[in-house]
Amino acid sequence: MTESEGNQEKISKQRRDRNLLAFTGAAALLALAVNFGVTAYNSHKQKRKRRDLPCSKVRVNLSASEILKLADRIVSRSKEVHDAVASIPLDKVTYANAIAPLAELEAQQFPLVQSCVFPKLVSTSDDVCKASAEAERRIDAHALMCRKREDVYRVVRNFAAKGEWTSAEAKRYTLCLVRDFERNGLNLTLTKREEIQRLRTQIDDLSVQYIQNLNDDGTFLLFTEAELAGLPSEFLKTLDKATNGKFKVTMRSHHVAAVLELCKVGKTRKMVAVAYGKRCGEVNISVLEDLVQLRHKFARLLGYSNYADYAVDLRMAKTPSKVFEFLEDISSNLTNLATKEFNTLKDLKKKEEGGELPFGIEDLPYYLKKVEQQLNLDFGALKQYFPVDLVLSGIFKIAQDLFGLRFEEIVDPEVWHCDVRVFSVLDSSSGELLGYFYLDLHTREGKYNHTCVVGLQNGALLLNSERQIPVVLLISQLQKDTKEHPGLLRFSEVVNLFHEFGHVVQHLCNRASFTRFSGLGYDPDFVEVPAQVLENWCYESFSLKLLSGFYQDITKPIKDEICSLLKRWRYSFSALKLKQKILYSLFDQIIHSADNVDVIELFKHLHPRIMLGLPALEGTNPASGFPCSAIGYEAACYSRLWSEVFAADIFSSKFRNGLSNQYVGMQFRDKVLAPGGSKEPIEVLYDFLGREPSIQPFIDIRAEYSL
Repeated sequence: MTESEGNQEKISKQRRDRNLLAFTGAAALLALAVNFGVTAYNSHKQKRKRRDLPCSKVRVNLSASEILKLADRIVSRSKEVHDAVASIPLDKVTYANAIAPLAELEAQQFPLVQSCVFPKLVSTSDDVCKASAEAERRIDAHALMCRKREDVYRVVRNFAAKGEWTSAEAKRYTLCLVRDFERNGLNLTLTKREEIQRLRTQIDDLSVQYIQNLNDDGTFLLFTEAELAGLPSEFLKTLDKATNGKFKVTMRSHHVAAVLELCKVGKTRKMVAVAYGKRCGEVNISVLEDLVQLRHKFARLLGYSNYADYAVDLRMAKTPSKVFEFLEDISSNLTNLATKEFNTLKDLKKKEEGGELPFGIEDLPYYLKKVEQQLNLDFGALKQYFPVDLVLSGIFKIAQDLFGLRFEEIVDPEVWHCDVRVFSVLDSSSGELLGYFYLDLHTREGKYNHTCVVGLQNGALLLNSERQIPVVLLISQLQKDTKEHPGLLRFSEVVNLFHEFGHVVQHLCNRASFTRFSGLGYDPDFVEVPAQVLENWCYESFSLKLLSGFYQDITKPIKDEICSLLKRWRYSFSALKLKQKILYSLFDQIIHSADNVDVIELFKHLHPRIMLGLPALEGTNPASGFPCSAIGYEAACYSRLWSEVFAADIFSSKFRNGLSNQYVGMQFRDKVLAPGGSKEPIEVLYDFLGREPSIQPFIDIRAEYSL
């Protein structure tokens, strides 16, 4: 999948409570062998009837016809509830008759909706997959109609105006309902609503066109083998050849990245970088400029001064000015370290290529790779220390000890494939059932081709005062571990696994009362923070020894010096890399904050200011190939960096000197994970840290492990 295709697919799924997740294989037997505390049962020891999960409304193994029938029942029931709420006289509106039924509907129907939708990701039946996609289309169309119901909006708004809140979380939920209606224009005239819909359609069409232009781009360059010196022969074998025998290098990201990082010929690197920067030049620049102007118009109809105000209003940052302040603050604090790193790279180029040619932006990937290679970290050899089962066992061990959890594998659960395993998760002290998660890890025909997590049932407090528990599905495409081919993970996969397991823990430890705030229903600027915090365990000697063991003798973990090298590698030249992220984030925020921005001139201005005097390549403009601003992260490209900064503060302040401190882990579970999206993130951070969050730990750790 190309970068642009990936962004397009990602946006099409934003409506679902779904996040990309890297996950790896099963660990029950090995976990028992090494006493990692995962209580597992061998389902083959005794034959039992397949059983449903208590407290789970998720339905698996539905046929194609059952999926479509369930989808129709979901729509019918939803219409009944919305009609009932709409019929309430405005002078008789209460929380019990207006808001509670909508909240209950969300809680009860979410697992049923997901029962219709998730089969298209895992089923081997074409009929089931088609029915699942059709069910999602029907349900989404109905949900869109519900968000446009003026009669329901009037009732909800009337209750909100009374201010008769039963709790702070109920107030937050009600105001979210009002906001959702009004962001669909329900507080505007019919004429303006029609204009909003027209603009939405145009925006969607242009976004898709931008991505399609990139996908359709057939640009390539021809090089001799000498001009591609430094590239592995295995890579050259994958390239097509022209009739003259030269190698064809396309502008697809995997070709471009290989050349820019590995090719020893500076002229070749520059030619590829220029061609890549010119992709879809005039056409996509025009599309992006039109797209931004339509977004501004759309936002102003809804009462915002520009699109960035509209986009950031829903996020922790709240205002574009706060985003600009954040980005400039990080950039200025990184400048000294980035300058030191840059001078080192320039010296490397002088030694390798002589001093005649100045250092260009196209040289950055190549010399960053050179520095990385000087660390002498053999990631191929390192892979032998990360058997998939052992890694998963270590993650279970760390999560259990840190957050007071207990994982138990369920015997003979109802599943859609024999490879699928199901775990219950309990509180280790009280034994309370917190939730379930399904593991569907191994490759098979027709299965979704990427790793992801799907919330199948979100936690909620129901009207009968019972708590609905969360149910989560992990999907991956891993080869089965066999005697001939052991399942081994690259270190990057280990990090991704730990990160995404953090999202699993988010689901399972959430105690919000409303489905909307459960699962991954966090503020989008904050949703990655818990998972980013847990990534740090992959770079600490204590935890790395739990995660690693030579595949032929798992009692031999990786050595301490390798652990130290991994941490140095993590922060190696990170200031320069972050400067590039800041450059693109500032560009994105500026074009969505002002009218009629000349995007070509803007990049020419921003590039040397942020990148320590390095100009953009002549004749290029990255805006023509920057899909994040076109679809998916418009006016929000800063968000990942934002969450990384707060995750660094949490880890440095609370966990760095106590990786297995369950007292702190339980505080994190209770104060950060349990509220979910029911509180403002800044409140959550203040409650956990005991102070305002700071960017300083994020800066300090990079300085500590600098050159």
